Amino acid sequence: MKKPAGIQIIGTQRSGSNLLRVILDQSEDIASPHPPHILTTFVPLLPLYGPLDQAAYRALISDVVDFVNANPVPWEGIFADKEQLFRQSEVFSLFELNKLIYQQAALTKGSKYWCCKSMGNVYYATELEKVQPDLKYIFLYRDGRDVAVSFKKAVVGEKHTYFLAKQWKQDQDACLELASRLDSSRFFALNYESLITHPGQIVQKLCNFLEISYSEDMLQFYRSNTSRITAAAGEMWSNLERPIISNNTGKFLKDFKDTDLELFELIAGDTLKRLGYALHTSMTSSNLVSEEMIKKYTIENALLRKEILSSAKKSDLERREPQLAILHAIKNRNAQNPQI
Repeated sequence: MKKPAGIQIIGTQRSGSNLLRVILDQSEDIASPHPPHILTTFVPLLPLYGPLDQAAYRALISDVVDFVNANPVPWEGIFADKEQLFRQSEVFSLFELNKLIYQQAALTKGSKYWCCKSMGNVYYATELEKVQPDLKYIFLYRDGRDVAVSFKKAVVGEKHTYFLAKQWKQDQDACLELASRLDSSRFFALNYESLITHPGQIVQKLCNFLEISYSEDMLQFYRSNTSRITAAAGEMWSNLERPIISNNTGKFLKDFKDTDLELFELIAGDTLKRLGYALHTSMTSSNLVSEEMIKKYTIENALLRKEILSSAKKSDLERREPQLAILHAIKNRNAQNPQI
């Protein structure tokens, strides 16, 4: 069987990426498991492994596979054999390992494509290209102000508008820069607002881009086992068991408080306009990003993150503990034996 091709979804979390993932996963041509965020988690840890010789690479494979197996949303029926992954590796590289693990998901399903929705992987595009030159990218974007509202309620991510605006702008700008370097045959951009208001039309266009058949069953994602398991794994994915909410836009107009709107548009207004979103303020209060105010935002952000964790469902936090324990063990082991 021909090796499966790859799809990388890029952008910012809380932009409908899990919705898109489970829609795509309904196609027999795409295997799109819930992401354990292999690259964003392990790239910062690579210095702990030292030069990736055989021993170090085997240790990396073992740790990454254990981490994937501990994902809060299980990879159903997908088994990654550590020794097989070592033998299949053409180079000793985390990016090669990431590709092989996702390829295994596609091979298990018998699919043409594997799909990774770890959206921060846009920052590793150069490395991804080296191990899979035919990789296709789907840039999913959403009004950043609504992204910020969603993050403020989620158990993950920053909580203050200042940091949310900076991250959203940085992510979108990185995706647009990548688009400028790629042939249009490998880059597809869509916005969340169009996806939820015209899902059939948008998904058909996406299927045409991927050269696969469109099926109306893809929009029945909420009846799938994939959606059920994902929704059960965390409150922030609960909507996956429901049909698409077509009016899930413009929440920031009600939920933003005080200077939230002005601050977000001051920081990311140019990127909002570039992506076709209208602004609601004049963006003139530069004092909102003074050194003194940023210090204040930093303190407030830490307090808000602590507050969210303290009020989160115990089950949501417990599902993340196995992966956290693995990371803790990796750091402790490598601190005691830097050469592994």
